[in-house]
Amino acid sequence: MTVISVRDDGLGFRPSEPLGFSVPGELTGTLYEATTTGGRLPSQRLVSQRLARQPEPGRTSFVTVADLDGGLELTLGEELAPDTVPGITRLTPREADAFARLDTGYFDLELCRGTAQGEGSSKWGIRHFAATAEGVDLLPSGNNAIGGFYGPFFTPENGLVNPPEHTTVDIEVVEWGPVLVRLRMRGTVPDGLLEELRGKSFTIDWQFSHGTPWFSRRYVVDPFDTVINGRSVVDKITVGDEFESGPGRLVFDRFDTPGGVRYRDGDPYARELVAMVADTLATTEADSAKLAVFRRALEEDIEAAHWDLYWRLFSSWEGALSPEEIRERLGRVAASAHRLADLSDRPWRISPGAVDVQAAPHETIFPGASQKTVEYDSTTGRAMVWWTERPAGQLQIVQRRQSGWVNWGSNGENECPELPVGTLIKTAYGPFAETWEAVADRLASPPVVTVADESEGAAG
Repeated sequence: MTVISVRDDGLGFRPSEPLGFSVPGELTGTLYEATTTGGRLPSQRLVSQRLARQPEPGRTSFVTVADLDGGLELTLGEELAPDTVPGITRLTPREADAFARLDTGYFDLELCRGTAQGEGSSKWGIRHFAATAEGVDLLPSGNNAIGGFYGPFFTPENGLVNPPEHTTVDIEVVEWGPVLVRLRMRGTVPDGLLEELRGKSFTIDWQFSHGTPWFSRRYVVDPFDTVINGRSVVDKITVGDEFESGPGRLVFDRFDTPGGVRYRDGDPYARELVAMVADTLATTEADSAKLAVFRRALEEDIEAAHWDLYWRLFSSWEGALSPEEIRERLGRVAASAHRLADLSDRPWRISPGAVDVQAAPHETIFPGASQKTVEYDSTTGRAMVWWTERPAGQLQIVQRRQSGWVNWGSNGENECPELPVGTLIKTAYGPFAETWEAVADRLASPPVVTVADESEGAAG
């Protein structure tokens, strides 16, 4: 009988931690029982899911989830009938373009393919997201998404091509079972203004496990080398996680990193883009039908207009303005914003604790590099915790009470992307405001799984 040992680093209780392991022999069943012994917790009877994609001939790879508090051992037992096993289930989708709405046993989330219509409701990614125990959808309107990626395509240099809104994705099932669901999105970004960014395709691997308070993803994009915000950008992207709660409310109202936050506040680019909208409406000689649509929407009440309308006016995908006019106008925006960003009244600040982002100019801050970050609500204690395998060089955090929109983005100023392609991201959500650093530490350090014949593995 093969014994699988799990070694934890003593970082505290881990509920429903995913554990991957490989045993000798080629087992053909789908689900098997596993039993734990040792450790500080009572023995657990677990479900082990055989992976559909087996990496090693002569061995069989599995994944299970177990509550951990210190190390334990588990043994694989009898095959189980699928209809007797609790686990991840499908729910009725809300959106027409939904691929699947999942009840993971911890999250209620909906993954969408997108519609490529250029609207907020067109986005692929997670368009609804809630912890089942809390029952609060962090994306109730379906007009925002967790998991989109933007730079280097959604930049002034490329004409603000928005991958989540301007393309659809195919979704491939890599693993599907009661313990683990792994899905792969595939898409191609529409061409923008920069020749070196044309024809680029991408994949995103998502992973969810039963009862686990976090999920993971990894982005792979065709290689590129370009210049954004005056800097060489080689294979770095902007990942954007959005949240919403309606005007006058915020899902999260604080941002923090271990040991305090080093950041710059305000967003000169956003300020200059808004000013250019007014200048364009007043001075452009373009007369396209799409420009007329934007003109009507923006001239009614430009201050109350949805943020998307500002950037969409300058998107090469929309065709409201010619490529030459887009280049000229966004070039001026970027140059002016770059100059304003470096003025002496906008220094780097150091906060010993969490930052109240809504008190910053434009309700925006740009923190320096960190692998462990959190946005939380100071009233309820709900928190979203991110760990990235490699740090982004800078982040953009927005907590805008006027619209209720909150953002975590792996970009610096003027939309400059900062997260290396291929970086694993783990994201946890729950009542973690007081314990978020311990949660982040556990995300960064998965348990080590060792099989008796010395092979090792760890899920995540």
